Amino acid sequence: MSNTQTADSSIPEKGNKVTVELVEGYRFKVTFPDADKTTIMMDEPPPLGGANGPNAARVLAASVANCLSASLLFCLRKSRVDVKSIKTEAEPILSRNKEGYWRVTKIDIVLHPELVEGADTVKAKRCLEIFENYCVVTGAVRNGLSVNVKVDGIAQ
Repeated sequence: MSNTQTADSSIPEKGNKVTVELVEGYRFKVTFPDADKTTIMMDEPPPLGGANGPNAARVLAASVANCLSASLLFCLRKSRVDVKSIKTEAEPILSRNKEGYWRVTKIDIVLHPELVEGADTVKAKRCLEIFENYCVVTGAVRNGLSVNVKVDGIAQ
């Protein structure tokens, strides 16, 4: 489950804006104003940037991994299956499209949940069958999504 949807409701939360500001080179400061003013730094790898933070492809992979992790955890907890931990690895795979532009073509995800000893594995297996359906990010990426782009300040 993503932070854009609550566990008790199907109504998306409001105020999920993200702000991206150029710092220098290809390094950007990303802030999440409604999340205790959380900030991350993003950068491109060399030769463009200095790799002083993840690039957009890695953040996309992290978003999918986080959403899947939270969705699995939500299902397990809702099913009263005690979880010690979850560690998830995500790797974005890039390749050029037919026009020659780099694209994220696949994201490999491996979830490593650790259940407490004696956990109900029948309920856990049921969660494995359904948890992906609750991940709004994975659903959007798999099915494609609309991206509305507007550029202010430059006459067109």
